[in-house]
Amino acid sequence: MGKIGEEEEKELQKNHLFRALDRGQMEALQPHISIKSLKQGEHLFEEGQKAEAFYLLRQGQIKLYRLAPSGQEKVIEIVRPGHSFAEALMFLEVPAYPLSAQALTNVELFVIRNRGFLELLSGSVETCFHVMADISVRLKGLLNEIDALTLQNASLRLVNFLLYLVQEQEVCEGCVEITLPAAKNIIASRLSIQPETLSRILANLGNQGLISVEGLNITVHDPEGLRTYGD
Repeated sequence: MGKIGEEEEKELQKNHLFRALDRGQMEALQPHISIKSLKQGEHLFEEGQKAEAFYLLRQGQIKLYRLAPSGQEKVIEIVRPGHSFAEALMFLEVPAYPLSAQALTNVELFVIRNRGFLELLSGSVETCFHVMADISVRLKGLLNEIDALTLQNASLRLVNFLLYLVQEQEVCEGCVEITLPAAKNIIASRLSIQPETLSRILANLGNQGLISVEGLNITVHDPEGLRTYGD
């Protein structure tokens, strides 16, 4: 693990959890922050492990997942750079990770130890509200996902996921180029779709002229048609 410098502090403060911190607060938190690297396939933590820190991803992608009693893997989230995770666990009396985290690519992330951040929160009402807002947004996201899993069919779940990726890209001559953030079998698990079903839906969208697929790269030819899909 490596310590952080001035540039890394600026990077941290782009995230809403750290944006409200003044120079003195960042200095107080500095000894509790480090940088960690993982190689593709390495685990950051495993389900049930004591949670002593939360994380903010700098580079790469992290897969958060759980294993069913049958051994089947269910991907809960694919974490992308700039996003934090596991921060809500610091408020538990005996914090433990409820899922596992594995690097999908080579990864670099900030490690923020819970004890130091809790000490900071005890003296900053404003930062407490920022953390509460973050947890509320995460909760809303989970509720939306439950709705999607129970109320939407597989095609709509995939279409909405593609639209989520589209909104982060610029439209060029009516088309949008997007790249799936992980292998198709991982995306399928994230959306609770069988891999062969995902491939069939992508092919169907292609046959309708909405998209074309080459590996993990997808060209959305008709963004508006995708948005009104199923209406």
